[in-house]
Amino acid sequence: MNDLSTPQPSTPAGPPADGWWSRPPAPGASGATDTAPPRPQPGPRPSDVTQPVPSYGAAQASPDPWRLTPEAGGYPQGPSGNPPAPAASPPEASRRPGWLALVAATGIAGLAGGLVGAGLAPQPVESTTQASTGEAAVIDSVQPSERAPESIAGIADAALRSVVSIATSTGTGSGFIITDDGYIITNNHVIADSGAEGVSVSLQDGRTVEAEIVGTSPAYDLAVLDVSLTGLTPLALGDSEEVVVGDPVVAVGSPLGLDGTVTSGIVSSTDRPVTAGGQGEVSFINAIQTDAAINPGNSGGPLLDVAGRVVGVNSSIAALTSFGGQAGSIGLGFAIPINQARLTAEQIIAEGQAEYPIIGATLGIGEPGRGATIDSVVSGGPADQTGLRAGDQVVSLDGAPVRGADELIVAIRAKQPGDTVELTFVRNGTEETVEVTLGSRVG
Repeated sequence: MNDLSTPQPSTPAGPPADGWWSRPPAPGASGATDTAPPRPQPGPRPSDVTQPVPSYGAAQASPDPWRLTPEAGGYPQGPSGNPPAPAASPPEASRRPGWLALVAATGIAGLAGGLVGAGLAPQPVESTTQASTGEAAVIDSVQPSERAPESIAGIADAALRSVVSIATSTGTGSGFIITDDGYIITNNHVIADSGAEGVSVSLQDGRTVEAEIVGTSPAYDLAVLDVSLTGLTPLALGDSEEVVVGDPVVAVGSPLGLDGTVTSGIVSSTDRPVTAGGQGEVSFINAIQTDAAINPGNSGGPLLDVAGRVVGVNSSIAALTSFGGQAGSIGLGFAIPINQARLTAEQIIAEGQAEYPIIGATLGIGEPGRGATIDSVVSGGPADQTGLRAGDQVVSLDGAPVRGADELIVAIRAKQPGDTVELTFVRNGTEETVEVTLGSRVG
């Protein structure tokens, strides 16, 4: 699964959420009972998390021609591995400066300048009527009509003020405001390698500020930033459980560094098990799939429903292996459901870290499509307490088929610590079902 952060060639420049989260009181302020814990430091990946080496290659979600791997850098390439050339050279008078930059995608700063210099900014629309008697032409200005709030234009107008561009020393991405005092959600892989230079956030009103990383969750590829500004406009959060295939959706973000970009499409699938994230960190997501055009740089931006509410956090795209890697938008984008993102963000804001559920077992490479094989169980962990053993092959969770290790991980990550699930497994040719109460781990 290709993540959607854009490698950095240069530093780029709704309705209220009704208080879904209130900033904790500052240390020492009236009513404050304790201080937020320090930001957790990354540690070794736990041995009992369910991260396998998928049976058909690292970080794949299926053995077919879709290659779902973390982005290695660069921009969309053509079939030969090189940028596709324009089909024909337009006449000199109509050639638009900056178009080749768009095709080659080699310089985002030059591209943005080229688009403006080419006269692609909105212009007044006029109509000319010539009188039949040879009178001088009469020019009438045509005023733009109002757009309905539920139209794409209406949704975009309300949402753009709450979507931000994020830049680090290694790349760019997107994010969106969730509180009026400066909390922002984005992807972990957008800011994971920010380094000493930190994280820069550009707002739609033209301001660029430095952001504090409140906390991250590599397990869900989520992060929360704080720009400590007041009077901001947060996006309203929807309910991803209500999303169904065919629902219209709108994606907003900064693909290829082009901030304030709006695309639209539909929900093309739900509960799609995919892996995402940056190099060295793999996240397992029960994703919303969409055909809305999203590209590198859209990472962390919102996926909106027709009411302008966030239903997902855009995180990754698929690429065709036959084209030698990432090829830009091909109508297969994936978003983290907002219900999961909301819960994780609340934990990060309150505790500086987030938890995810585990069964206390490691999974190995098994036969594709035939379940998830348990390699080992952690002594005293949930799997061990239930009687699961190495060699057991899990074939379903809560009645839903499990075709591989990644599907089992995603299904578990869609639950919460303390939930009880039914695991059906095969041991020595005999099928059995047990109840497992999920444990937890920070990450």
